[in-house]
Amino acid sequence: MHNKPFSDIAFAEYLAQEKIMGSRCPQCGRVFVPPRPICLECGSSSLEWTEMPRKGTLAAFTCITVPPPSMAAKGFGRDNPYCTGVVELEGGGRLVARIEGVQADKPETIRIGQPMEAIFMDPEKEGEDTILAFRPS
Repeated sequence: MHNKPFSDIAFAEYLAQEKIMGSRCPQCGRVFVPPRPICLECGSSSLEWTEMPRKGTLAAFTCITVPPPSMAAKGFGRDNPYCTGVVELEGGGRLVARIEGVQADKPETIRIGQPMEAIFMDPEKEGEDTILAFRPS
């Protein structure tokens, strides 16, 4: 039973346990990832935690060549771009995550609709949260 209140902190704690958690509305069945306390469909505030599948499909993506400072510090930039995307999870819900295992310097090789699977990357600095990413499956 998951009885933590919905928050970014709780979502990050579940990621550290290698779980993707969302919220499901028992009234209308809508799923939200990351979780939210109020249903955008029917307005219910009785949402429940639900563990989401680790598989989905790539719905949208972008390859980033001019990164924010935190990603530049990890070696990303014009000569080493990285990819982020929107993944539609099996069972509903969409979320934004890093996309690994693709050629970010050749975006024409990345396909919308391709199957993806979650990977949980260890934080590179003490005190950072686990990084949720997806790769082609």
